[in-house]
Amino acid sequence: MSVDLENHAALKKLRAFDPDAVEDVQAFRGELTLFIRSTKLRRAAEFLRDDPELSFDFLADLTAVDHYPNEPRFEAVYHLLSIKTAQRLRLKVRLPGDDPRVESMLPVWPAANAYEREVFDLFGIQFENHPFLRRILLPEDWEGHPLRKDYPVQGNITRWP
Repeated sequence: MSVDLENHAALKKLRAFDPDAVEDVQAFRGELTLFIRSTKLRRAAEFLRDDPELSFDFLADLTAVDHYPNEPRFEAVYHLLSIKTAQRLRLKVRLPGDDPRVESMLPVWPAANAYEREVFDLFGIQFENHPFLRRILLPEDWEGHPLRKDYPVQGNITRWP
C-alpha cells in the first residue's frame, strides 16, 4: 500500500495552515511520517487535533529514538490516531544531543503525561512546561538514562551491593 504524499489530507492541510511546520516527510509501508520543527510542534498538534476533517484526537504512543553518535541525536516520536476517521499519523521531532528539549503536549493530549515522563526517565529528553516531569520507572536518585545508546551496557553497577 503506497501513500500519495502530495495528496495526503493531513500533509496538505498542515502545509496550508503553517508552511514552515513540516521539515520532512516519509512514507513507509503505507504509513505517513511528518517531521515537525520543534518550535512548531504545539501549533501543529493543536491543528491536527482540532481540524474537523482530520481530528487526530488520540495520542496512541510517544517514544524516542537515539541516533547516537549522529546529530540531531534524538527524535521524539508521536503516534496519533483519529477515532473519527480511523487514520493514523506519525509525527517526529528532531532534537539535539546536548540539550534535548521539546514542549510538552500535555495540554493537547492529556495522555502525554505518562508517556513524557517515561521518555524523560529513559532518554533524558526534557518536556518544557510539563507540570510533574519526574522519573516514572526508575528511582529518583538514578544516574543516567538507560535507553541512551551511550549508557553503559553493564548498567549502573555502583548501585548494586
